[in-house]
Amino acid sequence: MRQAVIREPRMGASILRLFFHDCFVNGCDASILLDDTATFTGEKNALPNQNSARGFEVIDTIKTRVDAACNATVSCADILALAARDGVVQLGGPSWTVPLGRRDARTASQSAANNEIPSPLASLSALISGFAAKGLNARDMTALSGSHTIGQAQCFTFRSRIYNDTNIDPNFAATRRSTCPVSGGNSNLAPLDIRTMNRFDNIYYQNLMTRRGLLHSDQELFNGGSQDALVRTYNANNALFFRDFAAAMVKMSNISPLTGTNGEIRSNCRVVN
Repeated sequence: MRQAVIREPRMGASILRLFFHDCFVNGCDASILLDDTATFTGEKNALPNQNSARGFEVIDTIKTRVDAACNATVSCADILALAARDGVVQLGGPSWTVPLGRRDARTASQSAANNEIPSPLASLSALISGFAAKGLNARDMTALSGSHTIGQAQCFTFRSRIYNDTNIDPNFAATRRSTCPVSGGNSNLAPLDIRTMNRFDNIYYQNLMTRRGLLHSDQELFNGGSQDALVRTYNANNALFFRDFAAAMVKMSNISPLTGTNGEIRSNCRVVN
């Protein structure tokens, strides 16, 4: 991961997002890594992942190196969990102990990926209920949203925010409109954190307090609702944010893992054995 993040700092965010999108669909089972085939429909072409989920080649490289040292022992699911942590650390974020022993799914669910991964257009109540369905409370949700201190988003995910939302800094909206037109340019990228996009820190929460959240779902965390006080707290206390983020990542990494004789240890993360 160090090599991958040095080569492209954005990769830390990409792998973290892969892990999040994996865990929210039938648990942390590496189902997101499975390729579509003539007889198998995976999750890579679900709407939240299509033309946006990335970093698969990094996971492939890590898997090859791990298997060279210790063949058929470490699952793709565990590799993804560890890589997500290591990417955060490489960008200056907190570390945490990753519980291990996950096994890899033999199935995937495109429909669950379409329906259970939170939308960038989600309201606060939808975010809270979506995370609660995975055993994560509102504090976990607000801490995990701080992952948007790194990475980028495509224009189509925030177009409605910069043209229609009123709880947005006008200068920030104008800046974003310059590369995200009313129509076209759907895949044009913008940093989720306009100030320190390649550093894992608490500036995300400061952005929310100044109405510069990029996604509608980001700004929902600071819009006169139940999470305003926590956003202020994380903005004032980076150490607390790091602590809560790490704890929430461990909770998320424990969503419905396959263990024992369930699942398998894939030899190629892209296909079932």
